[in-house]
Amino acid sequence: MIARRTWWKTGLGLVFTALMLFPVYWMLNVSFTKTSDLRLSPPHVFPVDPTVEGYTAVLSQQLPNLGTSLIIGLGCVLVTIVIAAPAAYAIALLNLRGGRTLNFVLLVAQMIPAVVMAMGFYAIYARAGLLNSVPGLILADSTVAVPFGVLLFTAFMSGLPRELLQAARIDGAGAWRTFVSVVLPLSRNSVLTVALFAFLWAWSDFIFASTLARNSALKPITLGIYAYIGNNTTQWNAIMATAAVASIPAAILLVVAQRYVAAGVTAGAVKD
Repeated sequence: MIARRTWWKTGLGLVFTALMLFPVYWMLNVSFTKTSDLRLSPPHVFPVDPTVEGYTAVLSQQLPNLGTSLIIGLGCVLVTIVIAAPAAYAIALLNLRGGRTLNFVLLVAQMIPAVVMAMGFYAIYARAGLLNSVPGLILADSTVAVPFGVLLFTAFMSGLPRELLQAARIDGAGAWRTFVSVVLPLSRNSVLTVALFAFLWAWSDFIFASTLARNSALKPITLGIYAYIGNNTTQWNAIMATAAVASIPAAILLVVAQRYVAAGVTAGAVKD
C-alpha cells in the first residue's frame, strides 16, 4: 500500500514537472526552428530541419547586451548588500527607534508596481542626467532589491545569539567592528540569498530598462530581445535563442547556490 502511494505521488510529481518545464523545452525547440517553419499548423514538436541561425544572431549581436546586463546585475548586488546589511543590523540588533515602522514601510514599498516607480524615476532621472545610463539602471533595480534585502537580513540577524555580540563588546569592539567581524560572517547564507535575488531581478528587468534606457548605447539583454520584435516581422528563433542563452547564468547560479538560498530564506523563521 505504501509503495502504491509512493508511485502515485512520484507519477504526479513527474507530470507537474513536465508541465512546468514544457515552456523551457518549447523555447529550445523554437530556437532551432527555421523561420519558414515557424508558421506551420500544426507546429513541429521537434525541430525537423534544425538551424542555428538564432544562436548565430546571439553571438554576433547580443554579446555586448549580455555584458551590460552582467555589469548591471553585479552593480545591483553591490549596492543592495552595502545598504541592506547595515540597515538590517541597525534595525535588528541596535534597537533602532522606529525599526518596526521602517520594516512595515519597506514591506509596503515592495507592493508598489514597478511601472509606477519607473514613471517616477523618469522624471527624476531626466533632471539628474541619469537617463540612458548604466548607473541609472543599477540604482533603479536596487530600489526593488534593497527592501527585500533589509527584510531578509533583519529576520536572520534577529535570531543571532546576543551572547556573541556581548562578547565582542567586552573585547572592545564597537558597533561597526561587531558588524564586520561577527554579524556579517554569520550572515553568509543570507548574504548569498540576497545577492542572488538582487542579481536575478536586475538580470531579468524589462520595465526599468525600457523606460529609463530605451535610447542607451549600452542596453541590457532584455532590450536586446525586444529589438527582434518588429512591426512586420518577428525573429522568433533569435528571440528564443537569446532567451535560452540569457537563462544560462541564472540557471547556473540557482544550481550552485540552492543550498545557501534554502538556508538563507528559512533563517530566522524558527527561534530557540
